[in-house]
Amino acid sequence: MPKLTKRVVDALRPSASGEEVFAWDSELKGFGVRLMPSGVSSYVLKYRNREGRQRKLALGRVGSLTPDKARALARSHLAQVAGGSDPSAERRSIRKAVTVAELCDLYLQDAAGRVKPSTLAMDRSRIGVHVKPLIGSRAVAALTGEDIERLQADIVAGRTARVRSGGGRGGVARGGKGVASRTVGMLGTMLEFARRKRIIKVNPCRGIDKLPDRRQTRFLSGGEMARLGAALRALEAEGASPVGLAATRFLLLSGCRRMEGLALPLAWVDEEMRCIRFRDSKGIRAREAGSRVELRPLGGGALAVLRAVPREATTPWAFPAARGEGHFVGLPKLLERVSARAWLDGITVHVLRHSFAATAAGMGYSELTIAGLLGHRVAGVTARYAHVPDVALVAAADSVAARIAEALG
Repeated sequence: MPKLTKRVVDALRPSASGEEVFAWDSELKGFGVRLMPSGVSSYVLKYRNREGRQRKLALGRVGSLTPDKARALARSHLAQVAGGSDPSAERRSIRKAVTVAELCDLYLQDAAGRVKPSTLAMDRSRIGVHVKPLIGSRAVAALTGEDIERLQADIVAGRTARVRSGGGRGGVARGGKGVASRTVGMLGTMLEFARRKRIIKVNPCRGIDKLPDRRQTRFLSGGEMARLGAALRALEAEGASPVGLAATRFLLLSGCRRMEGLALPLAWVDEEMRCIRFRDSKGIRAREAGSRVELRPLGGGALAVLRAVPREATTPWAFPAARGEGHFVGLPKLLERVSARAWLDGITVHVLRHSFAATAAGMGYSELTIAGLLGHRVAGVTARYAHVPDVALVAAADSVAARIAEALG
């Protein structure tokens, strides 16, 4: 048989007996073309592994590869065989390996006992909306940095954007740079988990340039807080959700993150010590009763809002939903109404938190103190509060909340 060229390959015809037809290259031993009875042809490589067993490896379809490129690919695989590798066996093992979707399920199961519920809920959402639809069927061991970059680009482009089922409480899943960056960050954590479990040897997320997540620089000035307070009172008079309005005030007066406030169980609020006792602080495993937990100081203004929330005696939530047994979730839509009424642009949940921090900074509190007020894990501040909140932080929280309450009017 002569050297395989395009003319030779194109001249092959299926066998009349219905058997596979092979044509072997005269230049490179083991390299050839396999023609199926259906007329589909592929480049193949036949070799023996280090145990002497004969293997056959498909290199690619005729048409997608030229004979020269297929021959170069065959030479590369033969070099691996010479070094002791078995490309065909490795390909089969990858096909049987753990998929990204299976890894996601393993990761969520492992994280259930040690990751904050709100964080776990966000991870579960990103996995279901973005990761599984885009790369869920891929083998974890076969993932490359290029695959991660492609996933990031697809999320930015909105390929996975959709309206969540059920409407209303579900919201809308959107794409964008921020979502893509956070999803890749979560995927990197999952793949590091896979590395620790020896599913993979190297985390393909390492070295990936994540898109810059837009940092929050917007905060409310004193005058804007006054307009916000007037808007809250006007909407309250018009019958807007009293729980939602209270949640807005609480997040501004406490500096809590969205789900730290909205999903706050009443049992975690310690009015006597004027703090929240988070039983599953961010990234920290919840332990037995009486063990170390994260404490977040609360000012008097924030506590007053909590006391005034209208709720049934049987509800476990500080901010209960109007329907069902869950907590309030409709804050983004309410904030849009508040922003429009107050003639303010871009009022998000994180703007409220950032405004609390900016107010504290304007009052002269140090970065270390502000970190403690916001619940950032800073050595020497939040890490040492085992049972009783720091008196200085409680006083600071009270002063900042009082300043904001005064601005709200």
